[in-house]
Amino acid sequence: MLNNRIFLLLSVFSMFSMCHIGAQIEVENKPVTEACLECLCEAMSGCNATKICVNGACGIFRITWTFWQDGGSLIGPGDGDAFTNCVNDPHCAADTIQNYMYKNGEDCNGDGKINCKDYGSIHKLGNLKCRDELPATFGTLFFKCLARKEQEEAEAQKKNST
Repeated sequence: MLNNRIFLLLSVFSMFSMCHIGAQIEVENKPVTEACLECLCEAMSGCNATKICVNGACGIFRITWTFWQDGGSLIGPGDGDAFTNCVNDPHCAADTIQNYMYKNGEDCNGDGKINCKDYGSIHKLGNLKCRDELPATFGTLFFKCLARKEQEEAEAQKKNST
């Protein structure tokens, strides 16, 4: 099951460089890495695409209407409600996050840099409360995923240097 989710994530995010079909705006500034997006997805929903909306937060990233609007109100594929179509489409939802973080990114943890840890706090708590403590479940899942991604990257670099 986890391997299927990882495969889904890899196939979804590997297509980022391809043209975004259905979007009216091409996102150019992308401060959030693919690994960070994968960890946001894991921590927010377990990358469960079967639950479309839960308590007003929709898609694999559990994006709210206000977040989507602040992220550029992108339009995803399909007919009907633009918000629902976008946030339930992994590409459009990820582009919404990119726009939001480009606009609202800040150093939430005071370490002097803006990175995935900050984007996790902003995504979960909002840009105005990102300095608050993360909920335990989200924080555990998110930071565990980040550690795994960092380890995978270090192993890949080590393998490529030999």
